[in-house]
Amino acid sequence: MTVERAHLPSLDGEPHANAFPAAEPKTIRLALDAGERVDPHTHPGRDIVLYVVDGAIDLELDGDAHALATGDAARFEGEREISPVAREPSTALIVLAERAESEG
Repeated sequence: MTVERAHLPSLDGEPHANAFPAAEPKTIRLALDAGERVDPHTHPGRDIVLYVVDGAIDLELDGDAHALATGDAARFEGEREISPVAREPSTALIVLAERAESEG
């Protein structure tokens, strides 16, 4: 298996940049200025991990805010309504993994 590498600061796209466009899981660099937010949305069928590389983000999930700072990670289901809001200039790495079908 080959190793793919991406340098987050060099990725094109604001506020979202896809680190590995043709690969799963989706891996997104999110860069927000202070006070900037991403409108509420969902990612059905995915499990999400959001890791704050630098800065401070209020991660709104279904209307409840969760304060995250540099080094913090949050994991949640993509059916939840997400809206990250930067309290200061911030960068986060978001991994959106397709949820495996449970075998019954």
